[in-house]
Amino acid sequence: MKLSPREAEGYFARPDAGKAGLLIYGSDAMRVALKRQQVLSALLGEGAEEEMRLTRMPGGDLRGEPALLLDAVKAVGFFPGPRAVFVEDATDVAAPAIITAFEDWATGDAQIIVTAGQLKPSSKIRKAFESHPAAYAVGIYDDPPSRAEVERVLAQAGVNNIPPDAMSAITELATAISPGDFTQTIEKLSLYKRGDDTELALEDIEACAPSSTEAALDDVLNVVAEGRAGEISPLIRRLQSQGTNAVSLCIGATRHFRTLYACAADPGGAAQGVGKLRPPVYGKRRDRILRQAQGWGAPKLQTALTVLTDTDLSLRSAGQTAPAMALVERAMIRLAMLAKSR
Repeated sequence: MKLSPREAEGYFARPDAGKAGLLIYGSDAMRVALKRQQVLSALLGEGAEEEMRLTRMPGGDLRGEPALLLDAVKAVGFFPGPRAVFVEDATDVAAPAIITAFEDWATGDAQIIVTAGQLKPSSKIRKAFESHPAAYAVGIYDDPPSRAEVERVLAQAGVNNIPPDAMSAITELATAISPGDFTQTIEKLSLYKRGDDTELALEDIEACAPSSTEAALDDVLNVVAEGRAGEISPLIRRLQSQGTNAVSLCIGATRHFRTLYACAADPGGAAQGVGKLRPPVYGKRRDRILRQAQGWGAPKLQTALTVLTDTDLSLRSAGQTAPAMALVERAMIRLAMLAKSR
């Protein structure tokens, strides 16, 4: 059976020990791994590996020895409690072993938990799980985490006493960084606030948030929006050294200037416009966006977006011969000069 993303979140938290199996698949290996960790922890409880109630096997091993899976599913454990067989990074070469295990599965056998990369609807593994009445298949997509997911991660880490502005900032952070980085950030925040019963402050979040490519990109965009042309080249070199390409930088700049335009063009003024942003922004970032939007004004921001659109088209042009990053850098400098013009 297929589970929708909304249904899956509830199932991951409270999996049914009486089911035959669960397939978790998706293009982002970290997102898939985090969901797998969550469901195995909820299904088996603590001490599963020490009590040999969890068996792990690479999906590739089932090509040469398909009986491995069925043997593990049928094995009788020495300790009481639910059991599971975890098949990692499965492809369709593992489908015959999974289908055979499903055919012989009976109540009391170990549950089959399988993770895989992106699978087409025609995938034999997907079909095996989706067609089985006692198994589930869940696709994990690159959507931002829901509020419920963010709250679950916070609760597991023991981070409490969170006021609304801090919760909104954490939710925004979850959409800006990878799931693995977000989980590590919350764990770091938990240690940072250990023994401190005061409310979680925005400064606490800033102190624990990763200094990543996203932060470096924000630095470039703020420098451009504030007209500091002389600082652009070193920051772009830094981004380039971190693996950022020209198209990503152009897309990030377009997103930032669209945000500024949405604020500046609001009928109620930029202050009202910044309050309508989704996800909402708070603290120093809100003040900075408001200041930039008011400084530019809607007409100049329209010109800026035209410059960025033209640059993006040039980057994607088949006949483009100039270095891509040089094109973007020139556009950034042009925008910074525009910011200073009257």
